[in-house]
Amino acid sequence: MADETELEQHLAELAESGRRRTVPLTADRVRARGEQRLRRKRAAVTSGGALLVAALAVGGLSLARATLVPEPAAVSPTPTAGTPTPGPSSFVPPSPAPGEEYASELGYVYDAVTRGDAVRVTVEQLRTVHGTVAPTGVVHTLTLPRETLVEARQLSGGHPADVSLGGLVGQLAAGPRWMFAIDYDAQGRVESLREAVWLTG
Repeated sequence: MADETELEQHLAELAESGRRRTVPLTADRVRARGEQRLRRKRAAVTSGGALLVAALAVGGLSLARATLVPEPAAVSPTPTAGTPTPGPSSFVPPSPAPGEEYASELGYVYDAVTRGDAVRVTVEQLRTVHGTVAPTGVVHTLTLPRETLVEARQLSGGHPADVSLGGLVGQLAAGPRWMFAIDYDAQGRVESLREAVWLTG
């Protein structure tokens, strides 16, 4: 009888001891998880704040740049900027092939004249025949914004550079000398001009 009582008391003490050891472990785990969640939340708030500051900075720079760089004035709708000027030639802007973004016309670009925020140029269309260039007989004019991109090499002193058409008016004002590939989009608008250095040596 006494042995049974001692055994029950011993088992009760073991159970109480086990509970005491288990509860602190559980509490420590809960506390550790809580601290981990708190650290994650702080990191998220910090990174979100940094992203917000970066977004505001970029937006502020964009606004400042927009106020510093005035928008180019609209070019007169007749002719539409970037599209061929109607003339006696039967010029039709080339259309991009399926899957292509642009189609190119090869030609001499000359007689450049500034017209407000636009530049009017004459284009004498060329074609390559057995490695040499030959005129097609098609001559037309283009009126383009001064900011039209020109990939130049010889015109920029032998160093490849992207310049605006407005900066090349003086060099393109004379007769046919400089050959360009003129890139047209699907709507027949000029996207850019590329100096045809592979033909001019």
